[in-house]
Amino acid sequence: MAADLKSLKTQFLEYIEIEKGRSVKTVENYDRYLMRFLNFAKVKSPSQITEQSVREFRITLNRSGGVSGTMKKNTQNYHLIALRAFLKFLRRRDIESLNPERIELAKTSGRDLDLITADELNRIMRAPTGPSSAKASEGKDDLISLRDTAILELLFSTGLRVSELCNLNQDLDLTRDEFSVRGKGEKVRVVFLSGSAKKAVAEYLKKRGDMSEALFVSYGPAFAKASTVAKAMADKSAGKKGLDLPRITPRSVERLVKQYAIKAGITRKVTPHVIRHSFATDLLENGADLRSVQALLGHANIATTQVYTHVTDKHLREVHKAFHGKRRH
Repeated sequence: MAADLKSLKTQFLEYIEIEKGRSVKTVENYDRYLMRFLNFAKVKSPSQITEQSVREFRITLNRSGGVSGTMKKNTQNYHLIALRAFLKFLRRRDIESLNPERIELAKTSGRDLDLITADELNRIMRAPTGPSSAKASEGKDDLISLRDTAILELLFSTGLRVSELCNLNQDLDLTRDEFSVRGKGEKVRVVFLSGSAKKAVAEYLKKRGDMSEALFVSYGPAFAKASTVAKAMADKSAGKKGLDLPRITPRSVERLVKQYAIKAGITRKVTPHVIRHSFATDLLENGADLRSVQALLGHANIATTQVYTHVTDKHLREVHKAFHGKRRH
């Protein structure tokens, strides 16, 4: 790959991060997808990117699916989306290359939703303070139980993405029923707090004895001993600064949700995103319109939100019941 093509790729990645406001993770993914294509095609300049080289790349992707033998269509499309965006970037700078409109994405089947019932959701919500947590009345265990309850309540109350939840700080104004969150593409939206979510977060913050700015922190080795917990609580009572604990990670939140799903007797996979699905379907089942749900979820495109409609339109069931098969005896 020629140095100028490497330079153009670097400029493109900087452009989508700064001008387009893409997250660091998105930039890393685009870099990986583009490198995979450029290394495969062995092109030396933008003008050498052709429909044929893209077609051969697609065939290679399609056949590199490991055990299954075929890469998922969505994953193939991620590579093509990155390449198409790069070609659009080149075109805006009047650099000769393949027309991005010549790249069509692979057709994919409709997205399947992982959903849990209202009863299963309630059982997960109660899991942090359930029977096996009875001994967690003091110290670290109680603090973790309060934190985890607050996390679960906040996820369902707001529909936050797990990354958005982990980025929240303690300066949340609990006197109000709403707060602003910065989501994908640095877009800001308003989310709303239920009474149970406000109560859970308030109880957790009241018990905290550390100096971290994060709303949710990780209780690792620094918090392992009961004496450490007691000292943090004493420091808080005395008005001293407590421990500076690390912010909880999305992976840790995923683990705790999985843990409480198992504790609640749910055999299927449950993730923070499944709770986000529950938030959306709950709104739609109770009469919310699709545009409002789109705004609350922070979806840029209404098509992303429409995935929920086929599982929530009870009206269709009633129409079928009322009008189908009436002429048969």
